[in-house]
Amino acid sequence: MTVDEFLLWAEGRNGRWELHDGVPVQTHGRAPTAMAPERAAHVRTKFRAATALQGALAPIDRTCEVFSDGLAVRIDAQTTFEPDAMVVCGLPAPDDALAIDNPVVVVEVLSPSTAAIDHGQKLSGYFSLASVEHYLILDPERRVVIHHKRGHGDAIETRVPSAGVIMLDPPGVEVPVEALFPPLESWLRSISGAFEARLRARRIRETASTPLVVGNVDRTQAHDVRRVPHLG
Repeated sequence: MTVDEFLLWAEGRNGRWELHDGVPVQTHGRAPTAMAPERAAHVRTKFRAATALQGALAPIDRTCEVFSDGLAVRIDAQTTFEPDAMVVCGLPAPDDALAIDNPVVVVEVLSPSTAAIDHGQKLSGYFSLASVEHYLILDPERRVVIHHKRGHGDAIETRVPSAGVIMLDPPGVEVPVEALFPPLESWLRSISGAFEARLRARRIRETASTPLVVGNVDRTQAHDVRRVPHLG
């Protein structure tokens, strides 16, 4: 399947889809007929990332535009990716555009189901576009940014900041690492909630695996007790 065929096929279809080497791939969820779910932390982080980029660009550059997920990036004739956020500079994309091929900054929020491709195929794919200068992978669990930056020649420079600011040049803005993630209080609550949920699940498993005791006799031995004749 070509990119043009894929875009017509995917328009209006439930869930998020990408084209990988000519094959349609749903990037979240498993049921192709249902809306693909995303974790709350993932949704919050990509919203914060788009908002932070927009806030950094607005005062200084009116030729750049921030997109959240929904617009595809055309990698080659048989591949498209759909980043969680991106910055596009230059002429505005037409209102009816389904894909663009000139992002300057692309952002992906890390999740267990997409980690391998985010670090592999997308890293090489995004930097195959001459326009891409920065690829940010946001880890909402560790609250760190994996910042891949185009270097000299074919080199890609990588930093992993957890604080401070990230310099994105071009387009020439600084973005605080903290601004790319939900507020720390919200993150702490989510971590606490996830820990409590795992603890409850562990208790349920332990309870289910505990043998039922009849009186002082394990139920696994109760059939032997019933065969003992009554004396006296």
